[in-house]
Amino acid sequence: MNGLFQSAAQNALFVAEFLGIIAVIFAAAAGLERAGNRRRGVREPLFTTRKTAVTGMFSAIAMILMLFEFPLPFAPSFYELDFSELPVLVGAFAFGPAAGVLMEFIKILLKLLIKGTSTAFVGDLANFVVGCSFVLPASVAYAFRKTKKSAVFSCVLGTLCMTVFGTAFNALYLLPAFSKLYGMPLDAILEMGSKVNPLMTPGSIVSFVVCCVAPMNLIKGASVSLVTLLIYKPLSRILKSGGRL
Repeated sequence: MNGLFQSAAQNALFVAEFLGIIAVIFAAAAGLERAGNRRRGVREPLFTTRKTAVTGMFSAIAMILMLFEFPLPFAPSFYELDFSELPVLVGAFAFGPAAGVLMEFIKILLKLLIKGTSTAFVGDLANFVVGCSFVLPASVAYAFRKTKKSAVFSCVLGTLCMTVFGTAFNALYLLPAFSKLYGMPLDAILEMGSKVNPLMTPGSIVSFVVCCVAPMNLIKGASVSLVTLLIYKPLSRILKSGGRL
């Protein structure tokens, strides 16, 4: 715990940026959720006692799933696959985009309190923002029209958004930030990618993210979407009365 606070103090500016990003994304999610509710003629608060309880429970499940990471043969060792977005997407479908963003935040907060950070908070920011780039578009689209076809479209949209955004975000922000805060030259990071992925052009950050990051996000989005579509209908009857897919 002391190590976490020390790391936060050393990277105070980055942590402040992290918190600012969280606030902006949550505000956007809340506004879009209200717009979706108005579109469907539904008037309900962003959070009720039931929503709050389920949000906390699903956040804890997501945090546990986040601890089980799987290495990928086509990416460096610091890129690992986890399925923590599964309970978040289910919860966001049931209770709206704002709940989904809050679950992402609580998931990261619990992980930091239990495990700390090994990436100077860069990996934690990446998990939150890229996770939101999947959950937020999917849950917003579903909030406007809650049908089975809309759920499929929402999952496809979320997967595509996460793949495109996650790839660009890594190239433009995360990898340079990781290199700066973690004290590792960017060329060394790119070299790690070219060693494990022969399709990558050595020394090219664009080739790195296209060959290593994009496939990971595509696999994650497709897997989480498939499981969500299979389990959401029976779960929705338990999570909220009148929920349907």
